[in-house]
Amino acid sequence: MPNIALPWLAEHVEVPSDLTAERLAAALVKVGLEEETIHSSGVTGPLVVGRVVSLEKEPQKNGKVINWCQVDVGQHNVLDGDGAPTIPRGIICGAQNFVEGDYIVAALPGAVLPGPFPISSRKTYGHISDGMICSQRELGLGDDHAGIIVLTSIGFESAELSPGQDALELLGLNEEILEINVTPDRGYCFSMRGVAREFAHSTGARFTDPGLRNDLPAPTADGFAVLVEDESPIHGKVGCDRFVTRIVRGIDASAPAPRWMQKRLEQAGMRPISLAVDVTNYVMLDLGQPLHAYDLATLAAPIVVRRARTGEKLTTLDDVTRSLDEQDLLITDSPAGERGSRVLGLAGVMGGAETEVSGSTTDVLIEAAHFEQISIARTARRHKLPSEAAKRFERGVDPQLPAVAAQRVVDLLVQYGGGTADSAVFDVNETASAPAIKFSLRDPERLCGVAYTDEQVVGVLEQIGCQVNPVPNSSIVDVVPPSWRPDLTGAAELVEEVARLVGYDQIPSILPVAPAGGGLTAAQKARRTVSRALAEAGYTEVLTYPFVSQAHYDELGLPEDDERRVSLALRNPLAGDRPLIRTNLLVTLLDAARRNVARGNSDVALFEQSLVTRPTKDLPVAPQLPPAIKPSDEELAALHAGVPAQPRHVAGVIAGAATPSGWWGNGRAADWTDAFAAVDLIAQRVGVSVRRVADNAQAPFHPGRCARFETENGVVLGYAGELHPRVIEAFSLPARAVAFEIDLDAFVAAQPEDPYQAREVSTYPLAKEDIALVVDMDVSAQELREAVIEGAGDALESLELFDVFHGEQVGEGKKSLAFALRLRASDRTLTAEDTAAIRESAVKVAATRFGAVLRA
Repeated sequence: MPNIALPWLAEHVEVPSDLTAERLAAALVKVGLEEETIHSSGVTGPLVVGRVVSLEKEPQKNGKVINWCQVDVGQHNVLDGDGAPTIPRGIICGAQNFVEGDYIVAALPGAVLPGPFPISSRKTYGHISDGMICSQRELGLGDDHAGIIVLTSIGFESAELSPGQDALELLGLNEEILEINVTPDRGYCFSMRGVAREFAHSTGARFTDPGLRNDLPAPTADGFAVLVEDESPIHGKVGCDRFVTRIVRGIDASAPAPRWMQKRLEQAGMRPISLAVDVTNYVMLDLGQPLHAYDLATLAAPIVVRRARTGEKLTTLDDVTRSLDEQDLLITDSPAGERGSRVLGLAGVMGGAETEVSGSTTDVLIEAAHFEQISIARTARRHKLPSEAAKRFERGVDPQLPAVAAQRVVDLLVQYGGGTADSAVFDVNETASAPAIKFSLRDPERLCGVAYTDEQVVGVLEQIGCQVNPVPNSSIVDVVPPSWRPDLTGAAELVEEVARLVGYDQIPSILPVAPAGGGLTAAQKARRTVSRALAEAGYTEVLTYPFVSQAHYDELGLPEDDERRVSLALRNPLAGDRPLIRTNLLVTLLDAARRNVARGNSDVALFEQSLVTRPTKDLPVAPQLPPAIKPSDEELAALHAGVPAQPRHVAGVIAGAATPSGWWGNGRAADWTDAFAAVDLIAQRVGVSVRRVADNAQAPFHPGRCARFETENGVVLGYAGELHPRVIEAFSLPARAVAFEIDLDAFVAAQPEDPYQAREVSTYPLAKEDIALVVDMDVSAQELREAVIEGAGDALESLELFDVFHGEQVGEGKKSLAFALRLRASDRTLTAEDTAAIRESAVKVAATRFGAVLRA
């Protein structure tokens, strides 16, 4: 995000003499530019200019050569016998890039460098080192640590330096830098010009726009020609509608940029490179117009702006060779008369290495262009090149700036590079003014709730640079946005500008009154109730990413023809190995359990409530509808037909110990009863009666240890039981891990519509009866239980299975199931005859249905 240096800002807008970064942040936040952070150098204390009076090289036993330096630091020198600071300070330095007479930067005792790193006098290499000679990295000015700073080699003249001079001020280390956060729609604030304008909006300070100049030279016939041949515009918009070229001859490309410019680039977070590059970067930061400099001797006219062709490659300035896409907009030239045959760079993103300015360059071609936002954004993302130029072009750059910015670069190269401005000027200008927006002066009040006057609204729009033309006899005006605000495309954006500049604090905070009869729906209540019940039962809720692959379904043991393998594939998946959207929750929930177990948490109880996507093989493809056009009823129907079912499921997994061991005794390992109990708990809380049916074919469960849960009408709600051993092995879970997954939407749909009818609590005593029934091995306990319930009738309060036995005593192929019946009548005390009759009725129904025999 942009870094704002106060002295730089003051060149564009009047600022108070006592303005601080903190006060600047407070002013900018009023107009929507939030503070990111305030940067300081981290350097305090005496940091001064020093002149090396003498230098003695002293070899050391470790092979290293150190310099014992006497450094003149002016008024900070050691006092002589008369009390005058005339004795230079002795400082040890290991760098070898300086000589006697050089001006350096010395941190004296009491200074603190970034780190923090306090400086003090200390004995080293047999001397008392009374300070430190600093490198760029030690001061936070850059990454160079190979040698110390020699001030005359970084742009300072000896005449402007004196021993003892404050180096904090000289190097700009006493300045605070405000970093701001700019929203994507306000790309003009990626420049000092834009931020200065916003400061003026906030404070009323006088702003002088450096982007408005009337002294620019007109295009000439001998300018370096440019052709725009965009045969594949994106969304019908040509990729380049403005391209200015200017020429500066006879520059000294090896000359450094002036120190003030280098300092500003460093404050902005950019590294000074060379005069031509630094000048273009500086103008970009100042005005917001990205530019590029070419070595004119390497170019062949004309320059052609076109889309890439199949198989073309480019080595960019970062020394990476890139394969180009046919949507990439390119800058090309025409060697050997072949128009547009050589690729020079990715337009608006990064130039190529072949034509970059070098130390031997004498003549420079300046490019200042305006490119279409979407084209640049796609190229930058496609090649993963978020360059400073691309950041600005993809947000929108002022199309009237190229000529102004090019002239500014020419002026600076002439001034600091010793060059001569060529009279040749070329300007492809196909830009058009923004269309007028019909705007009602009543809209701001209607949408913001503030009684803005017509004068306020018009004043704000004119303040931001709009042309406001009234429509006679109405409250409607025609608003033409300024060229630097491509984000102003409709009435809503204009309303936002009025609210922003008059002040968001003027908009009242009014809490809307909730309509009567609202609240949570039955489905919402059920979802919350289920999650709360499982959490209270000891489960931990997790949220897993819904992206999987067919390999995950293999781990789950799903057959090849299982309908749960039919998944939607993502065109742009977050991870290449997970291109599908899950069709069930266990496939990702078991993966979460695996990660927990792998990290030492061997006893887990997890659950997740989320949507799954269940497409069918014959699901039609949803149509691609054009934007900004209301779809017809038929198109909407086709869209809905292409949307797969997305039911809400709840799934859980329990592995390891269900109850832990401790001083109270041994714990209990999780088993299938825990999974059944979780589904029963959900059914109880939702208020749905369910029945269990043995199921031997539902992956990923163990055959014979899995139950299907149904409503009384036979609607399948889900499955629970012990996981298949192969699934447990694939997910590296503890043995006998169990799980469940149910369709919560089906549960909610099965809720009874009638209000729950409470039963009167009986005050009569409880009667107990136990029965043991011998049945065939293939009769399930659930089926026999239902028969007993039917036979016992309304007096049955509860029924529990407490014993299962099979052996010689009950016969081969038989088993004995023992149930505890708890009986209570609502109107009387049950007699022995009553309980015996109930017991007999229960046995009779079981015998009729399954051939059950009462075990003696």
